[in-house]
Amino acid sequence: MKKIFLVLIAFIFKTATYSQSLADTLDHYFSESEKAQIFNGSVKIVRNGKILLDKGYGYSNVEKKSPNNANTIFQIGSVTKQFTSTVILKLAEQGKLSVSDKLNKYFPGFTNADKITIENLLTHTSGIYNYTNDTAFMQHDVEKAFNEQKLLDMIKDKPPGFEPGSKFSYSNSGYLLLGYIIEKVTGKKYEQVVREQIFVPLDMRNSGFDFTHLSNENKATGYNSLNPPSKSLIVDSSVSFSAGAIYSTVEDMYKWNQAVARGNTLKAASLQNAFTPRLSKYGLGWGIDSLERKRLISHNGGIHGFLSSNSIIPEDSISITILSNSGSAKMGRVQKDVYAILYSKPYKLPELNKEVAVDTTILKHYVGVYELSPAFKITISLVNGALKAQATNQQQVDLFAKSDSLFFLKVVDAQVEFVNNEKGVVDKLILHQGGQSTPASKIK
Repeated sequence: MKKIFLVLIAFIFKTATYSQSLADTLDHYFSESEKAQIFNGSVKIVRNGKILLDKGYGYSNVEKKSPNNANTIFQIGSVTKQFTSTVILKLAEQGKLSVSDKLNKYFPGFTNADKITIENLLTHTSGIYNYTNDTAFMQHDVEKAFNEQKLLDMIKDKPPGFEPGSKFSYSNSGYLLLGYIIEKVTGKKYEQVVREQIFVPLDMRNSGFDFTHLSNENKATGYNSLNPPSKSLIVDSSVSFSAGAIYSTVEDMYKWNQAVARGNTLKAASLQNAFTPRLSKYGLGWGIDSLERKRLISHNGGIHGFLSSNSIIPEDSISITILSNSGSAKMGRVQKDVYAILYSKPYKLPELNKEVAVDTTILKHYVGVYELSPAFKITISLVNGALKAQATNQQQVDLFAKSDSLFFLKVVDAQVEFVNNEKGVVDKLILHQGGQSTPASKIK
C-alpha cells in the first residue's frame, strides 16, 4: 500500500510540474509576443479544469497606459456567429423554425429566396453578396445606424455568386439575415433573445452588444496599429449586428466554452448537427477541423481595431480564448503557436522585426506588377521613397525593409522577398505567409 501511495504522489507531482511548466511556457510566449508587437490583449487557456493562463498583455488604452487584464472587455467580431447559430438552433428545437426553411418564408421576393435555406445562411453557402466587401461603406459608414432595409438595399441588386449550396463563400450578410429572422420569429430584438437564452443563464455579466456607448473602466480601446498608436473607429452594433456585434471578456467566453463543451447549450442532436463540417470545414456557425486527430471547434473574429480567436478541443477538455485590441496583431501566428505549445510541437518565439534603410535606387527596381495567379496580382509602387504593395481588390499597404531584398508587413504576418534572375534583374517576388512561400512572376 505504501508503494502504491508513493507512486501516486510521484504521479501527482509530475503532473503538477508539467502543468506549471506549460503555464510558464505559455506566459513566456505571450510576453515575447507583446515585445515583438504581434499581440496585445488578453488570454485564457484552460485544460481539464486547470487554468494554464489567465492574463492580459500590453495596454487596453495606450495613451492612459491602462494594462490589459482578465477583465478587459473586447469586441469579438465574428465569434458572434457562434451565438447567433445557437439561438437559431434553439428556436428550431422549440419548433419555431426549421433550418430547412426557405428564405422566402421571411424575405419574399429576395433573389433565390425560394432556393436559399436557413442552413445555407448558417454555412455560408447561400451565394448572397457579402455587404462587408463594400470597401467604401466599411471605411466611411460603419459608425452610422443600420437596419434591415439598408442591408436589403445593399445586396438586393447584387447577382448571386453561385447556386445555393454549391459553394462556400463567407457572407456576413447571411448572418445579418439570421438575426432579422430571429426577430421575426420571436417578436423580440436579437440582442434581447441572446441575453435571455445565453448571457443570463450562463452568468455572462460582461458581455453585450452596444460597444460604442458602453461605459466601463475595463473597456478596451481598439487600435488599427500600435506602433505608432492609431485608434480605430467603433463599428456601430446595428452594422455588425448578429454577424459580429458582441463584446465580451476571456472570463465570460470561458463560461460559454464550458457550456458548449458540456452540451449545456443545445440538445445533443443539435450540437452534432452544428459540429458537422460542410464545405470549407464549416459547420453551423463554427469552424470544424482536427488537431492531433482530435476535433477542433473554433471561430475567429475581426472588426475595426479588434481581433479574436475562440477554440475548444472537447476530447482534451481544452478551452482557448485569445482577444486583442490591435487590428495589426498576428492572430493566425499566435493561434498556431499556442496549439503547438499545448501539444509539444515545434514553434518559434516571436522576434521584433527591425527595419533597415534601403536606398531608393534599389527600391526602384522592385516597382511593377507581380502575378501569383491570373486572378491575383500584387502591384508594387514607390511613394515618397517608401515601398507600397497592393493586392487585387485589397488596400495598399506599407512594406518595411529587413534587408535590401526582404520586406515585412505590419498589418498581417507576411513577408515579401524580391528575387533577381541570372542577369541581376528583378523578375519575381516570393510571398511568405501562413507557412507557405508563393512565387509571383513580374509581368510589368
